[in-house]
This record gives sequence, C-alpha cells and structure tokens, in this order.
Amino acid sequence: MRKLLVLALVGLVAQLIDGSLGMAYGLTSSTLLLVAGVAPAAASASVHLAEIGTTLAAGVAHWRFGNVDWRVVSRIALPGAIGAFAGATVLSSISTESAAPWMAGILFTLGAYLLVRFARPLRTDRVGGRLRGRFLSPLGLVAGFVDATGGGGWGPVATPALLVSGRLEPRKVIGSVDTAEFVVAGAASIGFLIGLGTEGFLLPTVAALLVGGLIAAPLAAWLVRIVPAQLLGAAVGGVIVLTNARTLIRSAELDGPVRPALYALLAAGWLAALALAVRALRRTRRARATAAEAATAGPAAEPAGACPVAPVGSPAVSADLAATGTSTPR
Repeated sequence: MRKLLVLALVGLVAQLIDGSLGMAYGLTSSTLLLVAGVAPAAASASVHLAEIGTTLAAGVAHWRFGNVDWRVVSRIALPGAIGAFAGATVLSSISTESAAPWMAGILFTLGAYLLVRFARPLRTDRVGGRLRGRFLSPLGLVAGFVDATGGGGWGPVATPALLVSGRLEPRKVIGSVDTAEFVVAGAASIGFLIGLGTEGFLLPTVAALLVGGLIAAPLAAWLVRIVPAQLLGAAVGGVIVLTNARTLIRSAELDGPVRPALYALLAAGWLAALALAVRALRRTRRARATAAEAATAGPAAEPAGACPVAPVGSPAVSADLAATGTSTPR
C-alpha cells in the first residue's frame, strides 16, 4: 500500500509537470519505474496505459481553458500513433538486458535536452502563420516512436519543435500536444498488448499512476498559465539526467573514482543550467516590465491639455474616419 501511495504521488507530480511544460509525464514515471527494477518494456507499457486516462483528462481540461488548437491535434495525432505502435513493437521484441541501457540512454538524452532547452531564453514572441502538415506529420511520427521506445518522449520531442516554430501560442502548444497524446498513448498500449500480452502491464502500478494523474490534470491545465516553465524544465531535466546516468554507468561497468567524478560533473552541469535558467527568467521579466513601463509612459508624456495629432493615414486617423463617415478627419 505504501508503494502504491508513492506511485500515486509520482503520477500526480508527473502530471503537474507534464501539464505545465507539455512534457515529462512519461520521462518522470518511467525513470522511477526503472530505478525500482521494473523491466523496460513493462515500465513503458504501464506508463502508456495510465496515460490513456491522464491524457484524456488533461485534454478535456486544456480544451475547457482554451489551450487546444484542433487543427494541430488532427495533423500530429495519427502519425504519432503510428510511430508509437511501431516503437512499442520494437521495444517488446528486445530482451530486458538490451532494453535497459537503450531506454536509459533515450531518457538521459531527453533529460539533457531539457537542461539545454530551458537554460536558454524561451522564444514566445513570434506568433502567427500556420503549421503545415509536412512539418507536423514527420514530427508526430518521430515523437511517437521515441515515446514508446523510451517510455516517454512525446512531449520533449513535439513541444520544443512547435515552440521554436513560433507559430502557435505556448499555452496552445502545450494543450495541443497533451491532447494529441491521448491517441499516441492508446496506440502504444495496443502495441504493447500485442507484443507482451496482458502480463506486460503492471495493473496496480497503472492504477496508482492513473489516480495521481487524474487528480493533477485540471490543476496542471490552470498552472500552465502561471508556473515559470524556465525553472521547472531545468529542474526536471536534471533529475532525469542524474537518475538515468546511474543505469548507463552500471551498464558500462565504470568503477573506482570514475563513477563519483561523473556524478559530480553531471551535478555541476545541472546547477549551471539552473543558474542560467534563473538568469534567463529574470531577463525576460525585466524586458516585459520595461516594455510595460514604456507603453504606460507614452500617453503620460504628453503635456497637460494637449491634443495629440496623428498623421493622416495612421490607424488613429483611419478609425476616426470610420467613426465619422467623413472624408477628412474632424
């Protein structure tokens, strides 16, 4: 019972992270299950089965908060499902001894990517245009395959790619990716069911992760508006890197002073990424504050009683013409 309560708490925290970042539910949950000694295929299968419920709840919550672009969901979900089914089939056919370092390597790489990604300023000012299917379909295919073979990766692959494109609001990127993941998780679960059978799913673990995720889903959809993704992404990336480094170091049979030296190096990198994330967050907030002050100081700089005159052809004059119906401004 104690273990199930811990897993439920992990599911809750993982869903809070996923709903706020648009990634890391699978990474967080799969990493913990691997540390607990669960076979890689069983860990990924159980996480994806739990994700069917958590992503459904997350998708509904994001939809209610207006965070979903259904055009993006429709273009990315089906290719993601195909990639996830293929990835589940591949992972099911690999032995546990071979799959463990493979899965840890994928999770380590994705965790390092999170560190690098969130240590730099997040670009959120280029919103406009449309995302094309020739970009979304391959992205979904790759993200789905990595997600199933690594026990997580849909969000870390899809979310940054959509954010970098700059053609969708960050909250809609996160909401759309989380909503499409429902289809991806279902396809991966079918692939694992065919490859492993029902015994490949740890149903008590699935239930615990699902309960925690369902509790957190509505709160996560609200937190995406207020939680600083910069710090959260860097923190989660460091945890994933350090945890999966343990498996990789063991599989490489590195002993003696090399092991603590590697851990110290990774920890130093994590701290450096956190420091850079804090600095980037402060710079972003200062820039926003400066822009807000400039916007409010503009009208106040006019002399008292003055009547500002806008040049002919400006938006202000055009609005005045439209309001008066005359050919010249009054």
